[in-house]
Amino acid sequence: MKTFVQCVVFVAAGLLTRQLFVVACAQEIALSPAVSPSSLKPLSRPLAGVGSTKGSGTTVAGIPAKEATSNPGQADGKGDPALGGERHPLYRLAKSDILEVTFIFSPEFNQVLTIQPDGFITLRGAGLLLAEGLTIPDLQQAIAKTYAAFMHNPEVTVTLKDFERAYFLASGEVAHPGKYELRGNLTVNEAVAIAGGFTQQARHSQVVLFRRVSLDVAEAHLIDAKKMLNSRTLREDWHLQPGDFIYVPQSRISKIRKYVPASSMNGYVNPSQF
Repeated sequence: MKTFVQCVVFVAAGLLTRQLFVVACAQEIALSPAVSPSSLKPLSRPLAGVGSTKGSGTTVAGIPAKEATSNPGQADGKGDPALGGERHPLYRLAKSDILEVTFIFSPEFNQVLTIQPDGFITLRGAGLLLAEGLTIPDLQQAIAKTYAAFMHNPEVTVTLKDFERAYFLASGEVAHPGKYELRGNLTVNEAVAIAGGFTQQARHSQVVLFRRVSLDVAEAHLIDAKKMLNSRTLREDWHLQPGDFIYVPQSRISKIRKYVPASSMNGYVNPSQF
């Protein structure tokens, strides 16, 4: 009987100990955050603000995330080239541009510079600095950083004094072939008029507009000026861009005219009918 009582007490103590252990584990799990099976799966996309730059207003540790691209509506904003590229681009310096550099608190360093054929400028007391391809604000920062090596917080102002004007070229069967300054919004027919108009040997139906896309690639667009002028509409007339090249070819009849005597030509072409 005594042995039976001892066994019962031993079993009861074991059950009590097991129950206390289960209760303690349950309380520990209740205090920890819930873990769902989905949280154990690998992330299918990066967390916002950590590896992704999409969206605006995302913050990381209280710091707003920087946008991947600048606003295309602002000056010097880079847009998608397929949608037109820069909407309001700032002028980028080119060779032979003339600059005036002014130091507000150190006028002895004021200077007028010309961008050399290699794209560099020579700063007084500071050496060479690459200027080609930079905007005016970029060049101001570069000059200030260069002079900061021996000046305290230099205040620099850069002014563009002279630069190459936008132009277009007209060649072929126009009265006055050459290079012309592109002022305002001109079309191909207006540019031909500025170049003196078509000659009698011009082939109006196949005017070629060459437009350079890069240093090695150029587009060629065929324009039927004769059709536009006869239909009295210029809706399909191309608008010029800086550097465009207009070529007016020679007509076929004018190519063989010099080999045919004038008396024979009169038999085929009667000027009175025009």
